[in-house]
Amino acid sequence: MSDNIKNTNQRLKILYLYKILLERTDEEHYITMPEIISQLELYGITAARKALYEDIEALKLFGLDIVSSRGVNAGYQVVNRDFELPELKLLADAVSSSRFLTEKKSAELLKKLEQLTSVYEAKQIQRQVFIADRVKAINERIYMNVDAIHRAIAERKKISFKYFDYDLNKKKCYRNGIRTCSPYALTWDDERYYLVAHYEKYDSISNFRVDRMESVEVLDEPAQKYPEGFNLSAYLNSTFSMFSGEAEEVKLRFDKSLINAVIDRFGKNISITPGGDEHFTVRVQIKTERPEPFFGWLFQFGTMVEIVEPCELKEKYLEMLKEVMGKYSEDTFEVENDT
Repeated sequence: MSDNIKNTNQRLKILYLYKILLERTDEEHYITMPEIISQLELYGITAARKALYEDIEALKLFGLDIVSSRGVNAGYQVVNRDFELPELKLLADAVSSSRFLTEKKSAELLKKLEQLTSVYEAKQIQRQVFIADRVKAINERIYMNVDAIHRAIAERKKISFKYFDYDLNKKKCYRNGIRTCSPYALTWDDERYYLVAHYEKYDSISNFRVDRMESVEVLDEPAQKYPEGFNLSAYLNSTFSMFSGEAEEVKLRFDKSLINAVIDRFGKNISITPGGDEHFTVRVQIKTERPEPFFGWLFQFGTMVEIVEPCELKEKYLEMLKEVMGKYSEDTFEVENDT
């Protein structure tokens, strides 16, 4: 090894010491002085004990939480970090289970999370989550789309993009033309990212699945301002399955046992009117232009929920239930003769 390289390595000694302490120690594992010297030698660095004692004190002043112990178990360990192990496990859970991230990107992010703790605790992160046959995103450029959209929102610029669906052969089918919109916010619904934006084609607020967007570009053109009186939280609370459209007030009557489900869906700010000992009613804003997702949410509660108003929506719900029943009526099935 040349003298220049040796001199450079020696100047980097305290940085490598910092790296060794973070990688090789935690609340349960410590490293001895001989082990530190041995690890530094792997980087081509020689160090005397006295110099290392001074370096460790300097790292303590820098803010690294190093605890030293004496006696039989004499050594050094970093006991506090920016992220504690339970926090990293929580992040690892989210990354592993997210349908928004591709398998490749999930693996890359987990590797980076492992670098935020010791080699010993990293093994716990590796084994933290296993979800069999988990459906993951296919579009590898999703995270780049998200970054571009965030930048456009911050700079108040419009974006352009291509939008696609899948056909029966699982091939991409692009919708006509390049779309242009003014991005307002990114939101998370049903484990997917959605863009809430002003869509120029219809001059209205629309939602777009981020994983169905391609070639996202930030334009120089200023974004359309928020519509007067637009409230993002209210807009999202009125939306089922992220379908766009105008919202109208709907009155619903629920069994009192469903109070948690109602608050989970619409938030604590809704007005609740008790209706005796067994029921309560709420008035909420719902997008009813395409009511099927809303009806699906209602149907899970069976007879414990009722649409009170408007009458037109009640009739639509009844009509849909009749159509479903008709689909499964006995005369629609071909009964095979087993004899």
